[in-house]
Amino acid sequence: MADELIDLVDEKNELTGEQKTWSEVHNKALLHRSVHIWIYNSKGEVLLQLRSEEKYTFPNLWDISCAGHVDLNEDPKTSALRELKEELGLTVDPQNLKFRNIEREQKSSGKFKENEFCYVYLLKFDGAASDLVLQKEEVQQVQFLTPQQIEKELKINPTNYAPHNYWPEILEEIQNAS
Repeated sequence: MADELIDLVDEKNELTGEQKTWSEVHNKALLHRSVHIWIYNSKGEVLLQLRSEEKYTFPNLWDISCAGHVDLNEDPKTSALRELKEELGLTVDPQNLKFRNIEREQKSSGKFKENEFCYVYLLKFDGAASDLVLQKEEVQQVQFLTPQQIEKELKINPTNYAPHNYWPEILEEIQNAS
């Protein structure tokens, strides 16, 4: 993993003009931005990814369809489109990417400390999971599951999933949107 520079933001989610490396941002829990893209289909199923076993953070856990940091001098929507292409091989019309809201997440795993504003997007995709071209350094596998299946798994096996404070709300919203 490259130790790229990331723009820092303040408590109001405004750019500070400072940039720090990925390592420093996560070792010191510096506030920054990320994107979360939740993909769902007409059946109401949600696409989850199994994070690569090589990932520094939360390896081998089921997670959001696609996610990543907002790169230096990049806006969140551009980052979301870039991450979809990199991780899943999806080229998306920007109009189909629907902004939902901004979530604040603070979590840690060992030395890793996350402190970010997550720009959350929804994307309807009716292709097959097997149609996606996975970036092996990031993603081992993807699968569509119903919100009910995910909720059940989160209760039975919560340690199999990356921690996000808004799993219940997003699953309900996707169920209602399809």
